[in-house]
Amino acid sequence: MFHVKPDTEFDRDEIADAAAAVFGDRLGRARVYRDLLADAGVTRGLIGPREVDRLWERHILNCAVVARALPDDVRVVDIGSGAGLPGLAIALAGPSLTVTLVEPLERRHAFLSEAIATLGVDVELVRGRAEEKAVRSAIGDADVVTSRAVAPLDRLARWSAPLIVPGGEMVAIKGASAEDEVTTHRAAVGKVGLTALSVETVGADILSVPTTIVRARRAESAGSRRRKTRR
Repeated sequence: MFHVKPDTEFDRDEIADAAAAVFGDRLGRARVYRDLLADAGVTRGLIGPREVDRLWERHILNCAVVARALPDDVRVVDIGSGAGLPGLAIALAGPSLTVTLVEPLERRHAFLSEAIATLGVDVELVRGRAEEKAVRSAIGDADVVTSRAVAPLDRLARWSAPLIVPGGEMVAIKGASAEDEVTTHRAAVGKVGLTALSVETVGADILSVPTTIVRARRAESAGSRRRKTRR
């Protein structure tokens, strides 16, 4: 039987301080989420065993800081949520956000359903793929569509754009390849109606390795109001 590996990573002051800054009064729930990833996440094949010792730095905090790059009180749809990274971590870090997770695979969907119930967060869960008409109909319009390690930027934009309201954004967590992907796929992203493509980092003030995101905005209707973003 698998037992949760002790959270020695949290014993590091920089990790504990960063987690406290990101999650605030939801830190306790974030620690429960870490234990879910280290236990059921591993046994069900959602998280590799070697990742357990770096769940906070490489996964949970890496995803959760994206909440800082989003406007308050908006609707976020996370596609290809997997084990809840980034969507569930963003929901824990951004209590004003309305978050919907989209995941097609049954075992991942089941894990997410259990995690949502255990953590007591008001998060919607939809089973399916973002490009499916039935899923698009169920989801409705999103102010922000997030993702992490789902697909190359051209396909990601094609799946995300139809879900985003005019003036809304696609915010994709990317790694070292972000700049190259933007250069390679800028034209393809523009063809699906997403503009202002850029690469940014989030969390540089609290993380030793800040999170790299690619942002793109859907063309905004005339006269609509732009929201201010927290940094």
